[in-house]
This record gives sequence, structure tokens and C-alpha cells, in this order.
Amino acid sequence: MDYTVVSYAVYLPIATGVTIWVARTLSRNGRIFLADVFAGDDRLADAVNHLLVVGFYLINLGFVALWMRNDEQVGDVQGVFNALSYKLGTVLLVLGAMHLGNVYVLSRIRRRGTQEREPMAPSRPPVPAQGHVTPGPA
Repeated sequence: MDYTVVSYAVYLPIATGVTIWVARTLSRNGRIFLADVFAGDDRLADAVNHLLVVGFYLINLGFVALWMRNDEQVGDVQGVFNALSYKLGTVLLVLGAMHLGNVYVLSRIRRRGTQEREPMAPSRPPVPAQGHVTPGPA
């Protein structure tokens, strides 16, 4: 039995499944932020959300496919677990980094949107007046 093929056969469905789960979770929960950012324009929020999900799939599934290759021959069951732990751990770290990047970008966009909708506060001097100075002769 070729254990390298076994490691591929186990790695690919797990990595793909986790990627799909993370993308769906981001899509479902990120839509709320996008709807708030776009001031309730649900069509625009849905369109941007869909574009973000497609980009997420392209980047992460591309990485999963590239990372599948194994330069060394896997010789036994222990080698299968070693290869899987290394590959799946790396995929999980990349997915986590992508998730944090998405959350950061969404929070920045949301913060900017809420600041634009807030009314401007009246400007006040930085220090209250402490007295009156009479101008000198010119």
C-alpha cells in the first residue's frame, strides 16, 4: 500500500471541508457587518459578501491544492499522521490568518461607515479661556 496516496486521500477532503466551513461561517456572520456598513443596502451587502467568499475560496483552495504535494515518500502509518498533522496544521493557520484579516477589514470598513453617519460635534477650544488680555499700544 502506498501511504503517500493515503495521506493525500485523507488530507484533501479534510482541508477542503474545513475551508468550506470557514467560508460559510464568514459569509453568514460577515453579512451582518456588511449590511451595517452599507447602511442597510442589502443587495450591495450580499454582492460584496459573495465576492469576498469567492476570493476566500480561490485563495484557500488554491493553497490547499498546492500544499497537498509531498516531497518525501510516506513509508508507514506514523508517516501518514506526521504528514497530515503538518499539512492540516498549516492549512488551519492560513485559514485563521485569513479569518483575522477578514474580521480586521470588516471592522475597519464598519468603523469608517459609522463615523461618516455620525453628526459632527461642535468644535470647542482645547483649553477653556483663563482670562482676558488687553492689547498693547500699536
